[in-house]
Amino acid sequence: MEKAEIEGLKDKVPCAAVLERAGFALDVKQSTRKAMKYRREASIIIVIHDGKGWFDPLGDDKGDVFRLVEHLEKVPFVEAMNDVANLVGFVPSEPVWQRVSRQREPDLSIPERWHARRRPWCGSATWRYLTKARHLPDRIVRAAISAGVLREGPHGSMWAAHIDTNGTVTGWEERGPDWRGFATGGAKVLFRLGSPDALRLCVTEAAIDAMSLAALEGFRADTLYLSTGGGWSPATDAALRALAARLGVEIVAATDNNKQGDIYADRLLGLGEQAQCGGDRLRPVADDWNADLRIKAEAQEGRKQGAAACPPVASRVKLRPARAGP
Repeated sequence: MEKAEIEGLKDKVPCAAVLERAGFALDVKQSTRKAMKYRREASIIIVIHDGKGWFDPLGDDKGDVFRLVEHLEKVPFVEAMNDVANLVGFVPSEPVWQRVSRQREPDLSIPERWHARRRPWCGSATWRYLTKARHLPDRIVRAAISAGVLREGPHGSMWAAHIDTNGTVTGWEERGPDWRGFATGGAKVLFRLGSPDALRLCVTEAAIDAMSLAALEGFRADTLYLSTGGGWSPATDAALRALAARLGVEIVAATDNNKQGDIYADRLLGLGEQAQCGGDRLRPVADDWNADLRIKAEAQEGRKQGAAACPPVASRVKLRPARAGP
């Protein structure tokens, strides 16, 4: 097949067609027009570049539609090329969110958009969402506000900043009663709450979980609570390695209690091994840390009403000793 024909196939067959045929389903809540998240059990593929590109957020694989077939089917390029050719004319199902009226791209930069939003205040819509719906203690919310990593989002939602190694806001996790997403045009690095010099690094999959774990642990002074936002970009990897390179660091893989969480945990602990630092797997009893926090809050409320209840206790397995000092 001529090069021009191969390039023509790329235009005719979107990555979504390959994924749908392979049994992947679109996660509408965690997708945007620019980054569509497809899931099949524990496997995740993010489709980008208007359907012409993709990457694996749990690994290093990425590429075009031919590389996607090679990745999924474990076949050589010639077979992948013929496979793609057979999908010409296959139209993947249209995501519901694509039918929402399009908004023009924002005129402001990511940092400008962030600083244009108000910080939450006691009684604000975001404050009520975090303290009532999510059961975060006032102390934790105030600490996050003081750290400059929370903003009021639209319709009672929360914006939680991702910050790079230079302290610049690169994007934000968006969570609300009926919405979850990430800043349009933003980049996932790390949500950070706690002392930047802390040697215990608790890494979660969401800012809400990072704050929930801080609440459950009493906001330990020796801990920096982090969130990858459910992704693992090269910038996230670099930021974690920079933190892990310090003497005496311990990485705590505080990811969700499910198969995807275990995959993230293995990758985090592998990074810790490469950095020669301590490693720990901290697992919530429920699916995630905010669920544990809500269970604890309900148990405390039950005790107030005379009911016998016990809050969950996270399980921990020590994996390796922290690196010794000089």
